[in-house]
Amino acid sequence: MRRTSAPRSIGILALPGVQMLDVAGPLDVFAEANVQSGRQAYVTSVLAAAAGPLVSSSGLRVLPDVVLGLGKSAVFDTLLVAGAPHLGDTPADPALLDWLRRYAPRSRRFGSVCSGAMLLAATGLLDRRRITTHWAVAEQLARHFPDVNIEIDALHVRDGQVRTAAGVTAGLDLALALVEEDLGRDIAKKVASQLVMFFKRPGGQLQFSRRGETNPVGRSALQEIQRWVIANPAADASTAALAERAGLSPRHFVRLFSQEIGMTPAAWVETVRIDVARQMLESGERPKQVAASCGFGDIDTFRRAFQRQAGVTPAEYRRRYEVVAATGDIQHHH
Repeated sequence: MRRTSAPRSIGILALPGVQMLDVAGPLDVFAEANVQSGRQAYVTSVLAAAAGPLVSSSGLRVLPDVVLGLGKSAVFDTLLVAGAPHLGDTPADPALLDWLRRYAPRSRRFGSVCSGAMLLAATGLLDRRRITTHWAVAEQLARHFPDVNIEIDALHVRDGQVRTAAGVTAGLDLALALVEEDLGRDIAKKVASQLVMFFKRPGGQLQFSRRGETNPVGRSALQEIQRWVIANPAADASTAALAERAGLSPRHFVRLFSQEIGMTPAAWVETVRIDVARQMLESGERPKQVAASCGFGDIDTFRRAFQRQAGVTPAEYRRRYEVVAATGDIQHHH
């Protein structure tokens, strides 16, 4: 650990339409680390591809500190690409990709926050790396860049030189992890308490996702089956029972379903049941009642399935929503 050395330079690349928190969140963490360590441990810059104010997705304008390609391009200790809501829908600027290919690997570490991973993946620098990104763009990223290994539930991932965060508030988690890496656990803990955030957040990002796998897809015969399962989550939805409803042999049904839906009938049924379970837990139902209403044979099976898909136990998940409900009730009584 370096005690009294030169400050580490952090560059955050922002694109038009950037999500403000992807930039401001990490910047606040690094600024607080300077306060808590009692020295200039970090010096931060916002980078942009063009001169002039950048309009973020919320309408707030940012004046970049560094415009790429104008004068010298500094090499940063840490270079992060911030996300923007529609980043994956527009082709990346080839000059920007070239700049990233040239300068990112020269940094001690580089990575992305949220959908910034889409831009970074387009450079090829994430091939064969373990990364994470926002749950809503993970599928799109996997489709376009099959060589990238996505850890869908992780809040942030470290792989060699690469550091990636799941999205928005997870950018704070990633920045805090970088502070811990650089300045040690004590300073990072002080930063977390000053910013009123978890030092290590419980669970992964899937507890927040709304992934919509429960929308019926595929050919109409299969959509009928899916609609029935969604409407009757507690009914017998064994592969044999569903195959019978579809008038197909179990083997043929599994093959057809997996081809069209991209997962086995059993995995899909579990996803639907967990989605229903989330809604019930959010409205205050107890895990035991939820397990029965969602077709799980017993509470342990339910707990295991829920934890696998949401990354936290049903009880923990319910508690998260309880606080909000309780606050709502208090306001209601005034």
